[in-house]
Amino acid sequence: MNAADLALASGMGRGCWSPLLQLAAQEVFDLMLGSALTKPVDTGPQDSLDISAMVGLAGRLCGVVTIRCSSKSAVMMAARMLGTEPDQAGSEMWDAVGEICNMVAGNFKNKISGLSDGCMLSVPTVITGGDYSVHSLADEGALQIAMAFEGAPVIFSLEVHS
Repeated sequence: MNAADLALASGMGRGCWSPLLQLAAQEVFDLMLGSALTKPVDTGPQDSLDISAMVGLAGRLCGVVTIRCSSKSAVMMAARMLGTEPDQAGSEMWDAVGEICNMVAGNFKNKISGLSDGCMLSVPTVITGGDYSVHSLADEGALQIAMAFEGAPVIFSLEVHS
């Protein structure tokens, strides 16, 4: 059964996945960082989003969940997770953003009926810098959710392929 069949079998089309991804992200940020995600007024130029974390999905749903944010936001995530000051959490930012991405991906897949046990997650991969290109095998364009963490933009995306 491909991803499109799975979406229909669960009574949900891919169009319904965008709010689920947003809800998954909001729940993780509330629980793990004690911070509410808000809708950004303007995401502005995405040049400053120099940290990208990716978690692959394999099994009944194949694709990738990605989080993009600034280094400053990544340090703040690490500080919140560890309960330390930002100047003490800088070296942990990659682990923190990777783990947040992992939790958002897991929370998202658990929100789709019948997918929880039939979809595995990869180990998170974190990329530093903004000068790269991604060439996806996704069947359709990525679902993207732009939110704000502590006033700074964070972009969540889901790309799915059969």
